[in-house]
Amino acid sequence: MISRSPTPYVGILAVAGTLALLPLYASSYQLAFAIGLLNFAVLATAWGLFSGPTRYVSLASVVFFGIGSYTVAIVGEVMPWPAVLLVAALIGGAVALVVGLATLRLAGIYFVIFTFGLSEMVRQLVTWYEVNVTLSIGRYIFLDITQTQIFWQLLALLAIVMLGAVALQRSRLGFALRVIGGDETMARHFGLNPTFAKLALFVASSMIMALAGAIMAPRWTYIDPAIAFNITLSFQVVIMALLGGMHRIYGPMLGAILMTFLFEALSNHFPQAFSLMLGLVFIVIVYLLPNGIVGRLEEGLARTRRKPATASAKVGERT
Repeated sequence: MISRSPTPYVGILAVAGTLALLPLYASSYQLAFAIGLLNFAVLATAWGLFSGPTRYVSLASVVFFGIGSYTVAIVGEVMPWPAVLLVAALIGGAVALVVGLATLRLAGIYFVIFTFGLSEMVRQLVTWYEVNVTLSIGRYIFLDITQTQIFWQLLALLAIVMLGAVALQRSRLGFALRVIGGDETMARHFGLNPTFAKLALFVASSMIMALAGAIMAPRWTYIDPAIAFNITLSFQVVIMALLGGMHRIYGPMLGAILMTFLFEALSNHFPQAFSLMLGLVFIVIVYLLPNGIVGRLEEGLARTRRKPATASAKVGERT
């Protein structure tokens, strides 16, 4: 039975409303850190929105994030800001639609390899275009958008994504996606259309990532392909979602919060070995927390509940 309780929606809006006051009291460093955390939370949650139920591991997050950033660099000064965000989302969605139609029939390691190759291909294409057509390697972004405004926009986007994730989980489409993630053949026997369901969610997830890239772009002032399409971002997003638990709504966001603090510590103390430390963290998560922190907590709670039931059954047998 699908729950209709409004409690999750009210909780998300209450937390978002409380956090909206943070820029009024935070220092410049704290606000910058909060912006980075919100950015990762949006990306990880959007990634989990698609990969959680379908079990497709995508390394193309940076493609759509970079598309959003470059959209701002190209049209940011000639269009109103809401229109810029809309264009970024539409371009990200259009690219995702083309990519999804071509690749979502792949599965397992083939999809992972393709999305990794896609990220590198897009970065090289943009670099070639900038060098040979625009005769420049990067672009400047001069927009009158403050850090506080970036924070509020990312917070609003995260709240919308979380509300959408809750609604999706409670919908028939969400149920269909969970069935598809378990067994696509069985899903077809139930009359579900796996291709359409996966494509719709892939496009929605990609549009969210493009929006995140667009919102973050004014913060950098200058971007180039190495910044906008840095493949490390895709691995960071995957690690965050896996750490928290990619199969649960709040798992990726929890992983994003924890890993943002860890990334900050690694960047400050091991700047030269950041990539190495990132790889080690990934290995530890996969080996020790295959279902994420949320999954491990659920397993612990399940064991705790079984123990009293087992003890009661033994007592009943003795009597």
